[in-house]
Amino acid sequence: MRRLIAQLARFGVVGAVGFVVDTTVFNVLRITVLDPDEVHSGPFWAKVISTVVAIFVNWMGNRYWTFREQRRAVATREGIEFVVVSLGGMVIALACLGVSHYVMGLTSVLADNVANIVGLVLGTVFRFWLYKVWVYHPERTGSEPVATDVAHEGRALDSTG
Repeated sequence: MRRLIAQLARFGVVGAVGFVVDTTVFNVLRITVLDPDEVHSGPFWAKVISTVVAIFVNWMGNRYWTFREQRRAVATREGIEFVVVSLGGMVIALACLGVSHYVMGLTSVLADNVANIVGLVLGTVFRFWLYKVWVYHPERTGSEPVATDVAHEGRALDSTG
């Protein structure tokens, strides 16, 4: 249980960094080159670009920190699976933005950011679950999680004297 909590905390930190990257890139693009007054689908494309950048940042953080004990020796398949799951999270975020901006007509910067945050939260839950049970699952990565519960620690202490 402590291992899961620590992993969730690391995932949260990586996610927070990814959130800052995503939100910053989204807003910079939305208010400059992809301003909806100039490019009708600007917020949509700003979200796609910001998500792609954040996916890369998150993969590096999760591969080398959150799920470091379970990462694969060869990163190619893991990276592809990570991107697939992350794109699923992006679809969730884009759906929230699309409904808010294009269906409900809430087109202000604030409304786009609220929709972005709602989408990121829903996408985060989706991604963590699939990273845990699919991308970095110990049976798929060939590694077993490091035991950190009290019973295992007690045995380790007994064997050292």
